[in-house]
Amino acid sequence: MRIEDFLARSAERFPGKAALVCGGRRLTYREIDSQANQLANALLACGVQHGDRVVIFLDNCPETVIAIFAVLKAGGVFVIVNPTAKAGKLDYLLNNSRAAVLITAPTKLGELRGSLAAARHLHALVLTGSVEPLALSGISVLSLPEILESSSSSCPRQGGIDLDLAALVYTSGTTGQPKGVMMTHLAVVSACTSIVTYLENTSDDVILDVLPLAFTYGLVQLLVTFKTGATLVLERGFTYPAAVLQALVRERVTGFAMVPTISAILLKMDVSQFPLPHLRYLTNAASAMPQEHLRQLREWLPEAKIYAMHGLTECMRTTYLPPDQIDIRPLSVGRGMPNVELWIVDEDGNRVGPGVVGELVVRGANVMKGYWEMPEETDQVLRDAHLPWPEKVLYTGDLFTSDDEGYLYWVSRKDDIIKTRGEKVSPKHVEDVLHALPGVAEAAVFGVPDEVLGSAIKALISLKPDAALTKQGILSHCQERLEDFMVPKYVELVPAIPRTENGKISRRALAAGLGGAD
Repeated sequence: MRIEDFLARSAERFPGKAALVCGGRRLTYREIDSQANQLANALLACGVQHGDRVVIFLDNCPETVIAIFAVLKAGGVFVIVNPTAKAGKLDYLLNNSRAAVLITAPTKLGELRGSLAAARHLHALVLTGSVEPLALSGISVLSLPEILESSSSSCPRQGGIDLDLAALVYTSGTTGQPKGVMMTHLAVVSACTSIVTYLENTSDDVILDVLPLAFTYGLVQLLVTFKTGATLVLERGFTYPAAVLQALVRERVTGFAMVPTISAILLKMDVSQFPLPHLRYLTNAASAMPQEHLRQLREWLPEAKIYAMHGLTECMRTTYLPPDQIDIRPLSVGRGMPNVELWIVDEDGNRVGPGVVGELVVRGANVMKGYWEMPEETDQVLRDAHLPWPEKVLYTGDLFTSDDEGYLYWVSRKDDIIKTRGEKVSPKHVEDVLHALPGVAEAAVFGVPDEVLGSAIKALISLKPDAALTKQGILSHCQERLEDFMVPKYVELVPAIPRTENGKISRRALAAGLGGAD
């Protein structure tokens, strides 16, 4: 199976059903399939070849969904760029991927002009709205509205197998240039199949997605929906939390993907006015959700199942915690998801037992093919599995430990561990203590250079409205609950915790940008 089969099969089974609700528009599976066919035929007509990369630079909108499936139907490889990306990153992605086509909105042309001129391999531009004629040397300009009026809606019959490249998903690039994660059809279909299995998704589900489709966690919401014939409620973002809550109620949403930032914002609000009797489950996968957030979510939504998960771009998803374990082991991200094998190794590559911290290794069909044209970086993370047959497995760079029953606990990224006073400190351990303090909405802990300590621990704290906490009160709380070498040397109160475009805390970026004492 290939990814575009998700849409084709659901369009065959549920042609008149609402597949997508977005920005006041409702599109059926038949409509999306037909429009994706039209755009695919237009891409082929303008010279797109099997395996060509097509960059999609759009907000979360129906045209993004149509474009993803159109590129696949044309035999291409889609590259979704976060809509907030700046010119420098666009220049890099267009040239690094050697994109043949760019699909974007007329409103983005102003910021794109320099990138278009510098894009050495681009030969076509598809705009989602009608525009005045553009003079771009060597680049054909197509209008999506015109394509949808004139192009054939018959399905293009392209050859291809599930080992073909389907997507390049670029990492956020907090340490150097972004890396293009190569995901095959097989990898994506395998990941989605496992996710559908443990979330028990069906065509009756209504899934709300506020996460960027450029982010694999956001993309999975779309793909899982279309795989099962469910309905996707797609929001541009989480800028207006009350509007999202209204959508949850209005659309009778059954599944909602969260990240800690979302839970922190929601739990600052009076959510009692938004009854959600239809909500079947919540998920969290971007980074570990504080235990206090989990407790408050359980109070607000006692009937909803909460799935704590772990994932990374290089394999989309690795683990899930069965909801019946959330109260028993709230700090765990569970065990390996279906059709995935996981183990933990020490620095010498030897498997370790319960209670020992080591690097998580992933074996499964969901693992990436490698980093686009970065063989050395690929070899660092895809390494020999030491099995009776030759096989590469993914060394994730994530430190984990497990309990006696095999449940996994995320500790830190390998390069986020703080070495202070000769000791190793997990930022998450300190953050968990900070989140237990009433009045703390979010916390981020990282190391900053210190001549005496090697690295000193610094904590950024975002408070809940009307919280009366002081820096000294926060430090006293830590001193009562942490070993002395784990207590932050610096505490800074901030309105919100800075995060990457994918919603994750980048401790290295914080350390580089914020320095030591405040």
